Amino acid sequence: MLSRTADHLFWMNRYTERAENTARLLDVNYQTALLPQSEAVAQAGWQGLLSISELLPAYKEKHGTIIAREVMEFMVKDERNPSSIVSCLSAARENARAVRGTLTTEVWETQNQTWLEVKRMIKQGDFEADPSQFFEWVKFRSHLSRGVTVGTMLMDEALHFMRLGTFLERADNTARLVDVKFHAVESDFYGTANGKDQEYDFYHWSAILRSVSGFEVYRKVYRDVIRPERVAELLILRPDMPRSLHASLNEVVSNLALVANDQSSETQRRAGKLRAELQYGRIDEILATGLHAYLTQFLDRVNDLGAHISRDFLVPVPV
Repeated sequence: MLSRTADHLFWMNRYTERAENTARLLDVNYQTALLPQSEAVAQAGWQGLLSISELLPAYKEKHGTIIAREVMEFMVKDERNPSSIVSCLSAARENARAVRGTLTTEVWETQNQTWLEVKRMIKQGDFEADPSQFFEWVKFRSHLSRGVTVGTMLMDEALHFMRLGTFLERADNTARLVDVKFHAVESDFYGTANGKDQEYDFYHWSAILRSVSGFEVYRKVYRDVIRPERVAELLILRPDMPRSLHASLNEVVSNLALVANDQSSETQRRAGKLRAELQYGRIDEILATGLHAYLTQFLDRVNDLGAHISRDFLVPVPV
């Protein structure tokens, strides 16, 4: 396969997954902002969201003061923000158009229809009318794209590069979500809380779990009250949780093996080592050494892995 074709397929799925994960991040922040809290806490939540998405400088340059409505508009429909939902869906569609002949009709039409529909929805004000409904729609279109891809594409290198893009992006975004939300709460994992704090924590952690479609999964796995350390374990170490770091790295490693070439052994080694640390890791050890430090290092290694994949298989990104 030509490296340019692989590059378009890889980034088409990365952008689709990024749009979905941005919608998930915004939705959980929107939901938690509805809980009783001070204005300072609410503003810190939106600032944390911009920081973890590495968009704080760009936002402040354009808007200055952090206001919830403007943050959501900046991350949803600002076409000058390359990480906004509209920009991501546009980039996914352009990458799909560039390799139209490699895709099945269903995959192309799904990507194209998503782009046409989001333009119509933004123009008609559907996002402002009901943000949660809009975020659900973005997630649904991403689910549809993945289902159509797996259900219609030949199981060859094209599909493997698409899934590489999906799960590398998912690992990155799940790590960012866990980091920003745990950092914002600054809970004492082993301390006790009064009744009011417990009630707030329940809704807070429930919103985080729902943002990764993990609320029912948590109940099934742990059959217990929602505890921060178990939320972290579910989203980091559980291989059977679809959006966990471990599950994402499992997919990255297996798809890397299927497209391996003569120069990719080092990339495979790094991916395998990162996966092994998740496979044999323990949540108490991670929390003891510091969750924020662990996730920061994880994000650095995922970015490094992405750079190596680009070097070995795709169109290299200029440094």
